[in-house]
Amino acid sequence: MESVLETTMLVCFGFSWPMNVIKAYKARTARGTSLPFILLIIAGYLAGIAAKLLTGNINYVLVAYLLNLAIVMTGVIVYFRNKALDKRAESMKPGAIKSEQVKIG
Repeated sequence: MESVLETTMLVCFGFSWPMNVIKAYKARTARGTSLPFILLIIAGYLAGIAAKLLTGNINYVLVAYLLNLAIVMTGVIVYFRNKALDKRAESMKPGAIKSEQVKIG
């Protein structure tokens, strides 16, 4: 029974993460996204996977952990892509000082 409940929890999270990743991808900005939060979620999934492996309780729940971990890690990739887009957009703003334009001396 505990495996069914654990899987239910993971499936609920599992459905929300792809929506989060898609929303972040479409937003094209990292504003409002917390990298420490995402990394904490990843640590939690890694702990759950480690618990399954250490106890030898390897069953279908492990698949749910691995799928969720993969999706959240995709979110990290999207985060860094969006950070790069934010940086590029910031440098394109009128009045932004570019390092090549600054002359010293």
